[in-house]
Amino acid sequence: MSKLESESKISPVSSDSSASSTSSVSSYQPNTVALAYQSSVAEACGLALNTRILAFKPEAPQSSKPIDLRSQYNRPLKPAANAQLRRRLPTSAERILDAPGIRDDYYLNLLDWSCNNQVAIGLDRDLYVWNAETGTVSSLLQTRPNTYIAGIKWSGDGAYVAVGLSDGDVQIWDAEEGEKVRSMTGHAARVGVMSWDRHILSSGCRDGSIWNHDVRVAEHKVSEFVNHQAEVCGLQWRSDGNQLASGGNDNLVNIWDARSSTPKFTKSNHKAAVKALAWCPWQLNLLATGGGTYDKHIHFWNGTTGARLNSIDTGSQVTSLQWSTTYKEIVSSHGYPDNNLAIWSYPTLVKNGEIQGHDTRVLSSALSPDGSTLATVASDENLKFWKVFEQIGKKVSSAVGGTLGSGKDIAKVMMIR
Repeated sequence: MSKLESESKISPVSSDSSASSTSSVSSYQPNTVALAYQSSVAEACGLALNTRILAFKPEAPQSSKPIDLRSQYNRPLKPAANAQLRRRLPTSAERILDAPGIRDDYYLNLLDWSCNNQVAIGLDRDLYVWNAETGTVSSLLQTRPNTYIAGIKWSGDGAYVAVGLSDGDVQIWDAEEGEKVRSMTGHAARVGVMSWDRHILSSGCRDGSIWNHDVRVAEHKVSEFVNHQAEVCGLQWRSDGNQLASGGNDNLVNIWDARSSTPKFTKSNHKAAVKALAWCPWQLNLLATGGGTYDKHIHFWNGTTGARLNSIDTGSQVTSLQWSTTYKEIVSSHGYPDNNLAIWSYPTLVKNGEIQGHDTRVLSSALSPDGSTLATVASDENLKFWKVFEQIGKKVSSAVGGTLGSGKDIAKVMMIR
């Protein structure tokens, strides 16, 4: 049977029109046959010709603005609400000063920046003060032979600097007059770290003890905190004076209540010495602590409950921590293996950037009184200044450490030498 014959047999035609259909097929007019076939199928199915079978709904309206798919796929991410935090970190220091003779000792604290914009640095037996306003450098003191400076700390009002020595003595010097106000003895070993709370100076010793000195009275030692089994290398009072945080070479972090000689909390999460300590200026009960070479972690603690809130594995020895007063960030300095600075957002813990600042490990850091500039000193004998926090308006918090009450008048009640 031919194709043509097959088509004529399946064509639906009525009996009274068979003759005309036969003649049509025999003459074979393809267009006429196809149209007739389509019409009969449409009539049998109840459909109208020249309409789409699946068009049951009206077509969607056309967009007035055609979409360019290439621009959609390649567009940048939507800017975050905190886009102001995106800033360019410095690749070079604002200023570099020589620091010859700096002792390459992780446990010492040889750099501090006063509220009066003066930077003090201990170089072996000598203490130098650099005035950031004038750029002048002066030598404040030189220790006795066979001793060296182990720790320094400015008072809250910037008038005095406390100096801890390798033989255990603690001295207080008047920075403006260049004179020693008093010397407080009694520690059995070197004093590598100190912290002020108004008229109370706390000093951490290599034997694990912490002494609290009232600098206004002759019998200066008013209390002692004992819970470390090795050298105390980290020490900081909270800005309101209610708690003192300490870290030691026994890998412990202690949080002390000012009214008790027993630690409120003792934390053993770090696996190396804890030198880096920092209370947050805009959340008073938030404490950050950093561990040494075999730890490399920064832990964040709630000083009220003792709970660990967050942690960062930095990948390097943590030597210091400084909270920003402008951004909700913290900057850490590091030793082996990276010898760098890193800036972290809190509480997201996102690393906002890092600075390859020194050729060797960074030993200490200090933040300027306006919160914009970080000073770092390393065993490469360089003191560098970095503009890490731009000033964008008000500080996050105006909380500062306690002062010595009436400032220079306190010298009247200090016991000279």
